[in-house]
Amino acid sequence: MKTVNHKCPNCNANLKYNPKNKNWKCEYCGGAFTLKDLKKNKENYDKAEALKKKSENVEMDEYFCQDCGAKIIASKNTSATFCVYCKNTAILKNRLTDEFSPSKIIPFTKTKEDAIEAFKKVGKNKILMPKEFTLPKNIEELTGIYIPFWLYTGKIKSKIVGKGNKVRTWSTSDYIYTETDVYSIERNGEFKFNNIPVDGSVRFNDAIMNSIEPFDYKELSDFDASYLSGFLAEKYDVEANEAKKISIDRAMETCYNDLCNTVNFSSFVPEDKSSEVIEEKINYVLLPVWMVNIKYNEKLYTFAMNGQTGKMIGDIPYSKKKAFLLWVIIFIISFVSLAIITYFI
Repeated sequence: MKTVNHKCPNCNANLKYNPKNKNWKCEYCGGAFTLKDLKKNKENYDKAEALKKKSENVEMDEYFCQDCGAKIIASKNTSATFCVYCKNTAILKNRLTDEFSPSKIIPFTKTKEDAIEAFKKVGKNKILMPKEFTLPKNIEELTGIYIPFWLYTGKIKSKIVGKGNKVRTWSTSDYIYTETDVYSIERNGEFKFNNIPVDGSVRFNDAIMNSIEPFDYKELSDFDASYLSGFLAEKYDVEANEAKKISIDRAMETCYNDLCNTVNFSSFVPEDKSSEVIEEKINYVLLPVWMVNIKYNEKLYTFAMNGQTGKMIGDIPYSKKKAFLLWVIIFIISFVSLAIITYFI
């Protein structure tokens, strides 16, 4: 089976993308190349051009996990062959067909070293953190992976109708008066939305992906397989129509909230609302994420870092053994201190 290779023009060794320098570095001869340099090499140029043609297939390696069923798509130069979700090493090769070829990509700007440093800071000064979260072998398994996303852009007309109350209160020496005026209210608006993101993988926890947002979509580049060198990439399993519905629902809710916020009354009760999509488009893109799963007490804890901005999120459990030991130490110190104080009194 043919694969997409990225070879050094000097020594023909495999190249890996360097997020920090935004180029491709050869670990053997020390050469460094830009995307333009790579395209000057006939073989890489032909393959990069082929990826842009929707009438042709994009050939990649597909890793199929027999344990959790995750499908991870990677280029030929991907070094990590374990399942990023459950760490099973079952592998299956297959083609990445044209429908799964993204239109845009945000390349990694944060290196693995950046991700490791951020991960260490998450656990800094957390004395009850289990030792599993400090083991070098776990930290080193931080993996760069391109996550599939759908970006929705659209224009929506919205209308909301309801009843608004204006309340006026005044008093005399004998009475307190309250006057309530009821109004019929209608609000209309046209809203433009750019790049509403929807996670295109059911394997990824949506809460995690929402937490590491936002991405700077100004940095979107035309998709080129060269950016995948040294990283994993997952293909989408959330269809475009499903992602579009999620995006439109989110957009419409924002429209209604914004229209309600224009009502300057004591209270407002919506009675009817409607929206119409008048323009829309949806793009399939890949976004960079550093991720590691650490197993503790038969549960996987996920840590993820935005590969563009460096924002890190993750949930660290506490070690019951360490908590008990800390309690014992505090108890002993308190008991001894009390005994000394009592003795001198």
